[in-house]
Amino acid sequence: MTDGVAKVTGRLSFAADMAVEGLVHGALLLSPRAHARIVSLDATAALSLPGVIGVWWHANTPQNGYNSSIWYCGQVALADERMFPPVVRHVGDRVAVVLAETEAIARAALMGIAVEYEDLPAVLTPQDALGHAGPVADAGGPTYRNPVDEVVFVHGDPEAAFARADHVAEVAVRTPRSHHCAVEPHVCLAWPEAGGRIAVHSPCQSVFAVQAVVAQALAMDPARLHVTKAPIGGSFGGKAEPILDPICAYLAGQAGRPVRLALNRRETFIATRTRSAVTGRMRIALSADGHILGRDTDVVVDIGAYCTGGNYLPGSMLQRLARLYDVPAERYRGRAVYTNTLPTGAFRGYGSPQIHAVGEIALDLALRDMGLDPVEARIANIVAPGAQDPWQGLDLGNARGADCLTRGAEAFKWAERRAACAGKGRFRRGVGMAAATHINGCFPGDDEATTATLRLRTDGRADLVCALHDLGCGSDTSLAQIAAEVLGLRAGEIVIAPADTDACAYDLGTRASRMTYIAGEAVRRAALALAAAIADAAALALNAAPGEISLRGGRAEAAHASMTLAELAGWLATRGTVLPAATHTHRASANPGSYAAHFAEVEVDTLTGRVQVSDYLAVHDVGRAINPMLVEGQIHGGVQIGIGYALYEDVAMDADTGRILADSFARYTLVNAPEMPPLRVLLVEEGEPTGPFGAKAIGEIATIPVAPAIVNAVNRALGTRLTDLPLLPDRIVAALHAGPQGR
Repeated sequence: MTDGVAKVTGRLSFAADMAVEGLVHGALLLSPRAHARIVSLDATAALSLPGVIGVWWHANTPQNGYNSSIWYCGQVALADERMFPPVVRHVGDRVAVVLAETEAIARAALMGIAVEYEDLPAVLTPQDALGHAGPVADAGGPTYRNPVDEVVFVHGDPEAAFARADHVAEVAVRTPRSHHCAVEPHVCLAWPEAGGRIAVHSPCQSVFAVQAVVAQALAMDPARLHVTKAPIGGSFGGKAEPILDPICAYLAGQAGRPVRLALNRRETFIATRTRSAVTGRMRIALSADGHILGRDTDVVVDIGAYCTGGNYLPGSMLQRLARLYDVPAERYRGRAVYTNTLPTGAFRGYGSPQIHAVGEIALDLALRDMGLDPVEARIANIVAPGAQDPWQGLDLGNARGADCLTRGAEAFKWAERRAACAGKGRFRRGVGMAAATHINGCFPGDDEATTATLRLRTDGRADLVCALHDLGCGSDTSLAQIAAEVLGLRAGEIVIAPADTDACAYDLGTRASRMTYIAGEAVRRAALALAAAIADAAALALNAAPGEISLRGGRAEAAHASMTLAELAGWLATRGTVLPAATHTHRASANPGSYAAHFAEVEVDTLTGRVQVSDYLAVHDVGRAINPMLVEGQIHGGVQIGIGYALYEDVAMDADTGRILADSFARYTLVNAPEMPPLRVLLVEEGEPTGPFGAKAIGEIATIPVAPAIVNAVNRALGTRLTDLPLLPDRIVAALHAGPQGR
């Protein structure tokens, strides 16, 4: 990796590590109430502490509405957030901020703030939220009603499909909230710059999203905001939304000094974002041979107290659902609802893990009832290369889901292991699998584009200027490899500038599995243009025709002579010639599907309900692996998240107060090394014509099929019909004790 040495030696400087002269520190006061009006706030005691600079709350801060999920200035979105609202909507909502000379003083001052609350009715479950306007009524402001958004889609003739079906199954699935659990908690730095500008240094997924959100929250000209990306200690979507940045920028302007605002681990749990919980019901109409004739799906998405991007989730789920199988008749209804709980946001897959859990668990139970093989049935139904999805009409590209299924079944020895599953005794084994698909970028959409600039340096290396946001997964390395492959350099000879709103063209940032597929193609095409410019210059220097020049090993070579790129740069400099550079803007024209099939073996202790994943195979259609080691690393990480989603992780709320019960790593169970199974990865590399060197995305799809594969394995082992995630031990034991009727 291009930053590997800096990371393993500890030399890479994260945002929290920055030493800035004159730095002052903020600390947030968070609401203990799920829904309440702030009647009064007395900060006298806090302000009396030596070193306290000030206290800000809704009475002395801008009350501009904003949406923390917008990604460009002027984007129209439901602007229901305030930096400090007069009515708090969830436990952990922002009440006030203290600014002090040290973080310790700021946190001590929080104890000196007295707040009087007037409690309001709280709605804590999505079922109660349907048809309820309560949690989103701001005093003196607009009232937002549930559902926040609703998507209804009908394709074909669902009624006819169900009428002619040989088998109809109906299954309800519930998926939990889960937390990102990045190693690095949320942090932001901001400071005044010359000319009345404010600089924001943020470990973010898009510097332009930060600029847009802060500008909206502070009603500022975006040109007065200079945003740079800090190295990021993990995100998984948790840092896609600027949560601290508007407050930090505001405080820097108020204090006229650099400000650091950081959350501790508990605050990160209760005051940032989670994956949305979903309640889904699916009816499936099947022919006797296992072909899907029609589906009827209804999902309710709990987006929490603020909209953020939650109103897009019903549509995102439909997009993913419609891309996996060739279903001639489809009915879908998706609703997003507010509750007085922690807001939700992006989390590795953005709706895909939830809808795949619903679809793949429901399909597996239906096929089990019919006595059909889950792999063979999926092969019969999965979309073929060149298929079109029925919702958006997009070509799904070189969709190799069937290859994933067939190769995976053979490598996993699916038929033999399925037949050998034990059904008696305390410890029972079972195998399960699931298929999945995901997107490659945000096309269709006018803003789905990336601009890359490459310049030859005097030392023969190349600068890459592009709004890239490596989230710790190695995307900078892969993009450097793409440029290096074209320019005849090593990846380490591509120098990537950090994303900077002053230096880079606008870009969506790292989201929607777009970096390799979209940004990678922009880099490849910019590299081709730079290679042509270098060849032209080298042809003059070597007295050759441009078509004779080849670039390899850091040299420009003609048939009779060659020179290093550093020598070429020096030759150009002596003539006063500007060194070659090229810029290319790549606008997406396609959005193919990435596909996967995952296979899991589990062992279940029927006495305790404990599940151990004992073997795992992940098969992925990646088009072409730019860096196979990083691809496999992404898959390993995705499987780890997915196992936690299936078996352990749940941001559970107290049913009466809305307080998060698991607000630390001591209370929130993650998959650690001992819980990880032996894991094999198979890559299907059949190429995607519209991707760079044939590549497609891997980052998000790696986690999507994991949970349903494991749930299906547990149900196979026990003969149960467990559909409420995570499969906590008490749920498994209760299902076993309930007998056949309760399973």
